[in-house]
Amino acid sequence: MNQRSHYFLQIQDLARARGSQPELSYDGAGPNDFAAALREALCTPALFQRWRAMQPDPDQVDERLGVTDQSAMVNAKLVDLHTEVDVITDLPMNIVRQRLNWLIGMSWQLHDVRPA
Repeated sequence: MNQRSHYFLQIQDLARARGSQPELSYDGAGPNDFAAALREALCTPALFQRWRAMQPDPDQVDERLGVTDQSAMVNAKLVDLHTEVDVITDLPMNIVRQRLNWLIGMSWQLHDVRPA
């Protein structure tokens, strides 16, 4: 198992942050909804399974891309005019990035990573 990491993220305009595929995209109303959506994406295989089913040959998709962390924690809050997101997980950054991109596209920015 990987070392737990604490990712510090920022979203400039959560109200407009959407992924490129509506079937996978976040469709909530605020920081709490986003935190719940990202937590679900990290803790359960549901979002990965939806993405996998959309692929030309789902059986050829590497199952390791669907790894989850049932103890992942996500908090999000509105600060000034942006949303700050804290993620604590043992998932590697490439998996966290994948889930964020499915949910909100490239609308996020990583500010720091520390051991949790």
